[in-house]
Amino acid sequence: MPATLSFSLKQARRLALAAQGFNGRQPPAAIKPVQLNRLIERLGILQIDSVNALVRSHYLPVFSRLGNYSTDLLDQAAWSQGRRRTLFEYWGHEASLLPLSMYPLMRWRMQRASRGEDIYQQLARFGREQQDTIRRVLASVQKLGALGAGSLSTRQERAGPWWDWSAEKHALEWLFAAGEVTVASRRGFERLYDLPERVIPSALLQQPLLSEAEAQRGLLLHAATALGVGTEKDLRDYFRLSPADSRPRLAELVEGGKLLVCGVEGWRQPAYCLAEPKVPRKVEASALLSPFDSLIWERSRTERLFDFRYRLEIYTPQHKRVYGYYVLPFLHNERIAARVDLRAERASGRLAVHAVHEEEPGLDDEGMLALAVKLRRMADWLGLERVQLNCPRASAARLRGALAQFSVV
Repeated sequence: MPATLSFSLKQARRLALAAQGFNGRQPPAAIKPVQLNRLIERLGILQIDSVNALVRSHYLPVFSRLGNYSTDLLDQAAWSQGRRRTLFEYWGHEASLLPLSMYPLMRWRMQRASRGEDIYQQLARFGREQQDTIRRVLASVQKLGALGAGSLSTRQERAGPWWDWSAEKHALEWLFAAGEVTVASRRGFERLYDLPERVIPSALLQQPLLSEAEAQRGLLLHAATALGVGTEKDLRDYFRLSPADSRPRLAELVEGGKLLVCGVEGWRQPAYCLAEPKVPRKVEASALLSPFDSLIWERSRTERLFDFRYRLEIYTPQHKRVYGYYVLPFLHNERIAARVDLRAERASGRLAVHAVHEEEPGLDDEGMLALAVKLRRMADWLGLERVQLNCPRASAARLRGALAQFSVV
């Protein structure tokens, strides 16, 4: 398919940043549910991760775009009962929170999972071999309501690491993947599972089932909207589609005029964008980004867009780490201009900055001040009194000077 549009790399960056909610507009002083829900509808997805070095990862993308907001708003949207719930949990990118409006687009994936397709082999095998356990666990949920795996476990020995699941946990995860239970709420970080009809609005459950092709086209359109511009791999990665599913669906969307084929300066592969894309003249935004932020989670795309190679080093032995344990990229205007290794030391009331690394050509004074502002605001958001600099690098000395303008370091 020949490209019908061509973008410079700067234009592609601006499209991507605007699509991801970085439009430079000042958010309202008090964030309300309407702003939160509008943002998540735009993104289509928030990735969930268990690492809590700073704050759970699904809270960070909202802060990066809207600033200081109450995490209770997101908790209510995700796990409250009744009309305040606007999100549900499912396998989107990875474990994810998605707008309820997208529930019909995920049912084909649930059907595949019930057949043992497109899920982990161990879980698929459990589904084939342990139907008695699955039926017993489902009956318990039907009778007792929202349950965690721990309350159902019949295992006598103590559990091992997190992947050492009991049979009941396996059963709940299989039922969750197959759409026969969903996450009603969480206790701490533990999922509590219940029947979909007690959690998901009946109007969504009663909608006619979309065909796989219809649902996949819908997901790819969501991805194109959220990314601004992307290759086939970029678009399918957003909701973890396979090439066999995404390629024919993209061709159909192009043929139907919903997507355009385009070229991006320096990209080897053709890209796709919505019809009549609007490229901002410039994007002025500063943000500390979660490692699991949808702007950067596809690492090869991040390199193509920002000339920024990023790898999370949590599972790298300490002596082999280059940048640090939990490093947040710092977006400044249209560049990813620095990386900051952060930790929330709640017992001592400190946001600890263990390392600051500037990207070439570095941050000017205005950029360093913007980083200081974001760190101070993050500390305030997390309820931490101080920003503690533990980095001996020259970049940290400059940051200390910027922080000193408005806070105690």
